[in-house]
Amino acid sequence: MSWTDELYKVYEQQCKNEKMGEIVLLPISHSTANAQIEVSLKADGTFVSATSLSKEDGLNTIIPVTEDSGGRTSGVCAMPLADKLIYIAGDYSNYVGGKKSDNSAYFKAYIEQLERWKNSSHSHPSVNAIYSYLTQKTLMKDLVDEHILQVNEETGLLEDKVNIAGIAQADCFVRFRVYGGVSETWLDKSLYDSFIAWNNEEMADVDLCYATGKTEAVTYKHPSKIRNTGDKSKLISANDESGFTYRGRFSDKTEAISVSYDFSQKMHNALRWLIQRQGISISETGKKRESMLFDTLQLVVWTSSLDETHNLIGCAYDEDDDEFFGEEIIVPDTEVKYRDFLRKSIFGTKDFEIDSKVMLMGVDAATTGRLSISIYEELEQSRLLEQLIKWHSETGALRYYSKQKTSGINSFAVREIINCAYGIENGSGFLETKPEIVKENVLRLLPCITQGRKIPADIVHNLVKKASNPLAYEHGYNHRKVIETACGMIRRQNFDRKRGIISMAYDPNEKDRSYLFGCLLAIADAAEYAAYDENDKKSRITNAKRYWSMFARRPAATWTIIYDRLRPYLNKLGDSSIRYTKMFNDIKANLSLEVFEDNTPLTSAYLLGYHHYNAEIYKNSKKTEEE
Repeated sequence: MSWTDELYKVYEQQCKNEKMGEIVLLPISHSTANAQIEVSLKADGTFVSATSLSKEDGLNTIIPVTEDSGGRTSGVCAMPLADKLIYIAGDYSNYVGGKKSDNSAYFKAYIEQLERWKNSSHSHPSVNAIYSYLTQKTLMKDLVDEHILQVNEETGLLEDKVNIAGIAQADCFVRFRVYGGVSETWLDKSLYDSFIAWNNEEMADVDLCYATGKTEAVTYKHPSKIRNTGDKSKLISANDESGFTYRGRFSDKTEAISVSYDFSQKMHNALRWLIQRQGISISETGKKRESMLFDTLQLVVWTSSLDETHNLIGCAYDEDDDEFFGEEIIVPDTEVKYRDFLRKSIFGTKDFEIDSKVMLMGVDAATTGRLSISIYEELEQSRLLEQLIKWHSETGALRYYSKQKTSGINSFAVREIINCAYGIENGSGFLETKPEIVKENVLRLLPCITQGRKIPADIVHNLVKKASNPLAYEHGYNHRKVIETACGMIRRQNFDRKRGIISMAYDPNEKDRSYLFGCLLAIADAAEYAAYDENDKKSRITNAKRYWSMFARRPAATWTIIYDRLRPYLNKLGDSSIRYTKMFNDIKANLSLEVFEDNTPLTSAYLLGYHHYNAEIYKNSKKTEEE
C-alpha cells in the first residue's frame, strides 16, 4: 500500500473516533486561517458587536474553502464564508486609500458565491445571517464605531501604521459568531456538513481517480499548509502553464495525474493532522517549534493503531528537557538496567498486533512551492521496536548530566549526534550546525535506526576528530558531550564491523594499546585539575587537554611532555598524589615497554579509554567523599 493509501486510511479511521484530542482533524473542503477580528451577529443578521483577537485566540480558525480558494496566492478568489476585509466589506473603499481602495471585484466575487450557497438546498442559518448583514455594506463603519479599526481624523482613512495581532488593519481576516445555534461558526459541525454538500454539487469536473479506481469529482488544485498554517508548499501539483511540470511526457495533465477531490482532501488533512499531533521538526535551531520554517524537514511516524513510537526514533534525553523518553527521570547505571529500561520505554505494557505496520515519512521543501517526500518507509511494528532497542543499546554510553548533577547510561538524539559531529559553538554556548547539513544527515541516520544499517563512517570520523581537539571548545561541557557521543558511535561502529561488544565502563582486563593510553590521559587530566585552586578550575586548561591532539598522533613522545609538566602538580597534591601514582602504575602494568614506546597514532579506542577511566575516577572520588 502506498503512502497516499495509508494516509487516507488514517483519515477514515480517525473520523470514527469522536475523541481526537486538541489537534483537529479538518473536515474535507476546509482549511485554517489566522483571524484578527471577530464579528458577532444575531440570527437575523443584526450586528451585535466586534472584537479584535490576539494571535493565540485567532490561530487556526477553521474555515470552508473551495477548490480554488484553498490554494489561492494572487488574483480575485473569494473564500466561501470567513475572509479578509477586502472581500467581505462592501464599504471598504470608504476607509482605504491607495491602489487597493477599489474592492468592488473582490466583494462581488465573495457575495455572489455566498448568495449561491444561501439559495441552495444546502443553506444554513449562519450563512443567511452573514449574507443579510454583509449586503448592508456597513462592516467597516461598524468596526470603526466599535474602535476595532482606527482611522485618521483628517482623512477618515485607516491608519497605515496601526496593526491588529501584527497584521495591517486593511488586511485583517474576519470570522463570524452567529447567535441562535452553535455561535462559533468555525466550530459548527452542521455548518461544515452544509458547505461540504453544497461544494460537492458545485464541482463538475468528473474523471477517473487514479488512487481509488472510481469515477468521481477530481481536482488538480491540491491543498497546501501541510507543515504549518503559513506553508505554501504542495505535495501534488500539475501546473504546466508556467512550470512545465509534465510537458514532454504527457499530452495533458489528466494523463499525468488524476485524483479525486475527496481522496486528496482526506489524504492531505490526515498528513497535516499527524504532523501537528506527533511530528518531529528539524529546524534551523535544532529545536521543536510550533511555527516551523518553510525549509524545515518534518518527520512523522505512525502505526495502523496510531501508537506514538516517534519519540524513540528522533529523540533521546536532552538536558534542555526534564524527561527521559517521556517518563520521569530515571538514570540507568548499568548496561543490564539500561536494556531493561529501553524495553519498558518502548514496549511498555501495551500489546500490539504482530502484523501491524509502522510508517515513517519525512517531507521537506527546496522552494516555497514544492514539497517533497525525503523519506518513506513501511516497517513491521515488531521489527521496528526491536531495531529501536538494538540502536539505543548499541549506541548507549555513560553520560554526565550537569543540570541534574548525576551520571547514567543513555543514547543520543539524532540532532545531538549531528551537532557533535559537524557543529561549532554559537554565541550562547551551544553546538550548532547549518540546517542543510542537519537535514542531510538526519536522513542518513534514520535508516541506521529503523533498518539497522551501518552508521556512516564519516560521521564517526568527524566525532573522533572533534573529540581529539578540546582547545576548539570554549565551554568544557561541549567537549565532554562530543566525547560521550563519539564513544557511543564508536560502540555502534564496532557492532557494525562484528568486532564484539565494547563495554560501557572501564575494563581493567583491557589490553588494547590505544585504550590504555586513553586511560593515562584521563589520569593526567584529573590529577592536574585536582591540584588547581577553586578559581583556577574555572579558567585554566590542563596540559593533558593542551597536548591532547598531539598525544593522539604521537602518544609516546607526547606522554613524556605531559608527565614532566604534571610533576609539580603531583607534588602540590602531597599525600593525595599517591592515589594517582597507583592509577598510573595499574595502567602501565598492562603495557609492555615495547608497546609503551610505540609512537604510532592511536585508534579511536583511546577515547573510550579516556572516557571510561575518567568516569572511574569520578565514581571513586564520589565514593570516597561519601565514606
